Amino acid sequence: MSETEFPLMQFMRDGLDPVAELGRIRDEQPVCPLHMPGGSTVWLATRYDDVRSVLGDTGRFSNDFGNVTAVGSAQEDPGGLGFRDPPEHTRLRKLLTPEFTMRRLRRMEPRIEAIVAEHLDAMKRSGSSADLVPSFALPIPSLVVCELLGVPHADRADFLRLSTDRFDLSAGPEASLQAVNDSMSYLTELVARERKDPGDGLLGMLLREHGDQVGDRELAGLADGLLTGGHDTSTSMLALGVLWLLRNPDHLALVRDGDQVEVMVEELLRYLTVVQVAFPRFAREDLVLAGQPIAKGEMVLCSLTGANRDPALGPDVDTVVPGRKAASHLAFGHGIHRCVGAPLAQMELRIALPALLRRFPDLRLAVPFEEIPFRKISIVYGVDSLPVAW
Repeated sequence: MSETEFPLMQFMRDGLDPVAELGRIRDEQPVCPLHMPGGSTVWLATRYDDVRSVLGDTGRFSNDFGNVTAVGSAQEDPGGLGFRDPPEHTRLRKLLTPEFTMRRLRRMEPRIEAIVAEHLDAMKRSGSSADLVPSFALPIPSLVVCELLGVPHADRADFLRLSTDRFDLSAGPEASLQAVNDSMSYLTELVARERKDPGDGLLGMLLREHGDQVGDRELAGLADGLLTGGHDTSTSMLALGVLWLLRNPDHLALVRDGDQVEVMVEELLRYLTVVQVAFPRFAREDLVLAGQPIAKGEMVLCSLTGANRDPALGPDVDTVVPGRKAASHLAFGHGIHRCVGAPLAQMELRIALPALLRRFPDLRLAVPFEEIPFRKISIVYGVDSLPVAW
């Protein structure tokens, strides 16, 4: 790996696997310095125990966006939960948590099933082949998150493009942050409209119940966080999950037949870990992590990919083992910042994957695995297309 690639290794893959360098670093220097342009040092944590420790320790590590500004970003605070510390994080998360209980989410289950069926019908009508990303993996999470929030139909295409753009690092970090700012501008306008005439979506519900407790920008930040966690990530999980299953017929049968859908989804979440790195943490004080001194104010990146492939989780971590009895995976993060929308994402996967495989029992890849266009450098790993036939 070249000197310029090394600081970006946590955003790179070799097919479905982490690059070999990430495993070597986890073995030899699990808290590794990355020397960034401009002379700053960022620490990369790669072992399961260390990553879990950092993500769960709000006493020694901060998520506050002010730390990002301090290390050189001139971008506007995007709001949301990911860049917030308690007590502000606690106040905002309390607004969202009741909306993501399984009891509340069950009201969305029929709509998710209908969205999936509509797209499977469209695929069937189109002939005997399709690109699974635009035909299935992209529109289903897109429609679910838009309906959850109450985004008007006319705005959805542009709104979702902004979500995807933020995860593409090929144009540099400033372009990614600009996409976040553009998304926040739109969402702030949407919240202002909803405040005047609340709709039936999540934004309207929150404004009716808590409108006097949250400002337009704050609520836009929460909505942006749900978009971030519920669109591109679920798209990637659907596409990569199907890719794995098509190459592993025994596992495909477990999902298609429904007996082990839940355990297979959890193991695929661990194995694929589409969100490669958690929100950055910043040391609140001088501290030592896994024997490595870290100075107050320095950034720590937690490699979720590295942690979820740590041999400490048990045997054969570099493959899918149905019903694995390992410790909880970190695909949704850990601690107070664990993805609030995780139950919705799990529900989408449990509904969409079996439905696809049952509708097209002879589904297969239409190109060799080596020709599939994986993303090169991205916070959220995935494929740009997935040609299939039946």
